[in-house]
Amino acid sequence: MATVSEQTAGLAPAAAAEKDVTGGWVGGVSRYVRRNPSLAVGIALLLSLILFSVIGALTYDTRRARPLSVIPEMRPSVELPFGSDTQGRDLFAVMVLGTPMTLRIGLLAGVIGVTVGTILAFVSAYYGGAVDVLIRGTVDVLLTVPGLMLLVILAVMAKNSLTVDQMALVVASLAWLWPTRTIRAQALSLRERSYVQLARLSGVSGPEIILKEMLPNLLPYIGASLVGATAAAVLASIGLEAIGLGPMEAPTIGMTIYWVIYHSALLHGMWWWFTPPIVIIVILFLGLFCLSSGLDEVANPRLRQEV
Repeated sequence: MATVSEQTAGLAPAAAAEKDVTGGWVGGVSRYVRRNPSLAVGIALLLSLILFSVIGALTYDTRRARPLSVIPEMRPSVELPFGSDTQGRDLFAVMVLGTPMTLRIGLLAGVIGVTVGTILAFVSAYYGGAVDVLIRGTVDVLLTVPGLMLLVILAVMAKNSLTVDQMALVVASLAWLWPTRTIRAQALSLRERSYVQLARLSGVSGPEIILKEMLPNLLPYIGASLVGATAAAVLASIGLEAIGLGPMEAPTIGMTIYWVIYHSALLHGMWWWFTPPIVIIVILFLGLFCLSSGLDEVANPRLRQEV
């Protein structure tokens, strides 16, 4: 019967091997980020927004984001780092709550759009025929219609009961179009690869080929598409909210801009009201752009050789 020391000795190599694998994976990711400045900058900018929201929610009284919580139209001070608006809301608390709400809208709409687009793209590219004609024709027709006009119509129809999640669904209603077109083009080239043809000849079913042979090869490209779709969704949501078609009770970045326009903050010289949302928007889109550029190196083998 093995002693405890022998059992421990037997487990040691396995634990060491697991540690080496984990350490090697972490080290590889670390080296990759260091030699890809765009990806590192994008991650740093997005993490700064996340930390701002998390730390702010833990250390600051976010109830001050409600109207009439503080004295209206106060300039930035020690007590009010970002000042207050005409409605008597602490703008620091508004930014702490509004930043994750805006990210939530963009991420939820982007995930829904890319997921639906990926499914339609693979079905269209793999099966072809009438299915491909129907999906491709629908996408081509809808892409010719001004997207903002359709989003405005949808937002107006749901305005009375619009919430943050419903806002994301409104934006996601058109977020699948471009992913469907671009991913379909990539899937068409994969369909003709030898390993896909071999799987067909072996009698593997279509869904299994898509899930096991084609999808893994496009995961980096789909990841880059998700970042682009999230950025487009954030931009669309801010545009709708800025014209008053967003969740009126939610302190999102877009709704903050709407109240800035509504109360003519620029004409009244209230620079502290419109500066924070603009700065956050710039950081957010710059971070998403750098992250997308960094992920392009993963999806594009030519760029991978240059970095």
